[in-house]
Amino acid sequence: MKQNHSRTLGLLLVGTLCVAVPSRSAFAQAASARLSIQLDKPLHPVSPMLYGLMTEEINYSYDGGVYAEMVRNRTFQDHGFGGLAHWNLDNKGDARGTIVYDGTEGPSAALPGSMLFEISKADASNLAGVRNEGYWGMALQPDTTYKGSLYAKADSDDFGPLVVSLVNDNTGAELATASISKTATTWKRYEFTLKTGKISPSSTNHLLISASHSGKLWLNLISLFPPTYKNRDNGNRPDIMELLAGMHPKFLRLPGGNYLEGDQIDERFDWKTNIGPLVDRPTHRGPWNYQSSDGMGLLEFLEWTEDLKIEPVLAVFAGYALKGDHIHPGPALAPYVEDALDEIEFVAGDTSTKWGSVRAKLGHPAAFPLHYVEVGNEDWFDRSGSYEGRYAQFYKAIKAKYPKLEIIATAPLKHMKPDVLDDHYYKRADEFFSFVNHYDSADRNGPKIFIGEWATREGAPTTNLGAALGDAAWMTAMERNSDLIIMASYAPLFVNVNPGGMQWESDLIGYDAARAYGSPGYYAQCLFSEDLGTSVPTSSITNAGDRLFYSVTNDAAKGLVYLKLVNAASHVQTIDVSLSGAGSVAHSASLVTLSGKTTAETNSISDPRRIVPVKSSIQAGDTFSHTMPPYSIQVIVVEAK
Repeated sequence: MKQNHSRTLGLLLVGTLCVAVPSRSAFAQAASARLSIQLDKPLHPVSPMLYGLMTEEINYSYDGGVYAEMVRNRTFQDHGFGGLAHWNLDNKGDARGTIVYDGTEGPSAALPGSMLFEISKADASNLAGVRNEGYWGMALQPDTTYKGSLYAKADSDDFGPLVVSLVNDNTGAELATASISKTATTWKRYEFTLKTGKISPSSTNHLLISASHSGKLWLNLISLFPPTYKNRDNGNRPDIMELLAGMHPKFLRLPGGNYLEGDQIDERFDWKTNIGPLVDRPTHRGPWNYQSSDGMGLLEFLEWTEDLKIEPVLAVFAGYALKGDHIHPGPALAPYVEDALDEIEFVAGDTSTKWGSVRAKLGHPAAFPLHYVEVGNEDWFDRSGSYEGRYAQFYKAIKAKYPKLEIIATAPLKHMKPDVLDDHYYKRADEFFSFVNHYDSADRNGPKIFIGEWATREGAPTTNLGAALGDAAWMTAMERNSDLIIMASYAPLFVNVNPGGMQWESDLIGYDAARAYGSPGYYAQCLFSEDLGTSVPTSSITNAGDRLFYSVTNDAAKGLVYLKLVNAASHVQTIDVSLSGAGSVAHSASLVTLSGKTTAETNSISDPRRIVPVKSSIQAGDTFSHTMPPYSIQVIVVEAK
């Protein structure tokens, strides 16, 4: 993200809900464009890593987002003048109890404090309780098992039982209940299971912990998980992960963006503090002004890539924080370089290495594939001039130990050539329309390019159709230049659409506690990444207007040509296509269309599938004429062998 600027299952085709295309006479029409494709004259291969994912803790992307934890402020790090945030007393009948933060009692060195729940009056008919509201509610489904745990310590041996319940906000009905019979006078972890019955799905629910015994009870790390993607412990939400799988990504850039750096150096993503048991993770403040639970630690990121069958692109902290603190190259930077080497070893080292063996002890003996390491994030913001020296120090040390790794720079360098340079672009649609030729004549002898962050910034909280048109136009340019641009990842990927959940608008995927949806730009990403060839053939277009964009890739082994077309104009556009250099061309082709009536039209949490891809077919051949509707993105797949 730019510094301090607050950054489907398959294709989800709606084959039975065809969008009627208005007749050509219903709109003004531009003159026909002529597109020539020469399949026997390849220009260059397509990067096999072209489309991927970038994510960071912004817009409640992890906590309250893809990370499936349902309890908010589970370790009580968010406390102050307003009390313990997202926790409230819930005393029944004549019960009396109070809650405060106790900084002197905690279950571990990483979590030295806790909630002190002091009960002066309670019995079996008058329960004293505390409730957690979750991340804008707790989504519950019928006949579903929720796994929970908590750390507790009581002031007496006879304190108990604790009743843990899921309760409807509106009716007070207990939807699932479990009991912890007795709590010890020393810190101990307790597990419980909550199973719903024939309930109606809703997110207007909360977690309630109740006691019938007077005394003092300290609580921490109160956790509750629904069923997770691939049934991972401490895992991710299935609905959001399924949306990601529908994007057909090749990599995940992690931990991503400003979250890597932090506002201050001691608020960086310190990977060694977020591996291992959750009770040993101290949490930390992220740069988007809320506390990170650190449940999404380095191993969880890596398991995320494993679940999607993609690669990590690992970003390592490079000695610069967002508010200007930095470490000059030399001896002071050396410990951070060693930390990065340790991190790479944790990711990719075998079990004979120190950090590879640590990973194995945490349950993952197999190394993860790693080909790219990024040094820092958006270091063009560092006005000290130290980045080139810092990059060089990391580069030398990493290459000495891992010579095959490609090292990505996050700012231009004057005196050395990085393996890859990370460029970021946030623009309006018209700006992207004018920018599509930016890399056409770029130096091919320079570093390869990673478009590590980019987005058309129109629409909120998620992008609209106009933004999708800008996105698609830019993706045609990246495909055309995919000999130079080897990777690209949209940002921000996620946003919690509840009030207070967004720090950066124009995001790709939106959700609340119960539902998730893709923006029109999300579906554009799905279309472009799924239908992508291995080579870019020679092509040319004439008589194209300022808002007509295209890219062509083909896969000779499969005998398929992928033609991407973007009509960002308000009128229909006819394109006369000629294909040469193939032995035979099929007489029909598949067509997928993403379109709408206006550029402001969009999807939302309440109308999630207003704009989705529609599959059909068209007549094709060596030459054919095709008419695009206004405001449309289309992918034509032709068999040509």
